[in-house]
Amino acid sequence: MPKAKADFQKRLSGLQYLWLSLVLIIIDQVTKQWVLDAFDLYESIEIMPYLNFTYVQNFGAAFSFLSDQGGWQRWLFTGLAIAVSVILLVWLRRNPVNMWRQNLAFSLILAGAVGNVVDRLIHGFVIDFIDVYVDNWHWPAFNVADMAITIGAVLMLLEAFFEQRQEQQQS
Repeated sequence: MPKAKADFQKRLSGLQYLWLSLVLIIIDQVTKQWVLDAFDLYESIEIMPYLNFTYVQNFGAAFSFLSDQGGWQRWLFTGLAIAVSVILLVWLRRNPVNMWRQNLAFSLILAGAVGNVVDRLIHGFVIDFIDVYVDNWHWPAFNVADMAITIGAVLMLLEAFFEQRQEQQQS
């Protein structure tokens, strides 16, 4: 490989994956705005068996954790999400572009964190609307940002697991 191309490849980082974060943030915010425009609070429509769109406001964290507190949690979760986002950006910058699995995971988590921070800053709560259920049992409502965070976290765990197995096989 020519030296110029090799030098260029070295400079490429995981920041190349930020386009994915931006696309997911836009999708997240567009779907949430649609919910605000189309639904009244707690209004629900059946999409298919086991899936409703139901507009709820989440004042807490995942699964409405701490949602019944006095409002201080809004700033705690906003601060945590901003801190995590900065750390993820630093990691993306330090990662070579060819660490695609890890860069993908970081980009997904970053998109979810930013998507929910936008809600907290604008509305004071996170807009959730995806309602998965079986009979009378409902999973806590979630949104596109929550899906991105969850998928990114699962990818990180899988990456760590497979990386550990590869190291064990090589030794």
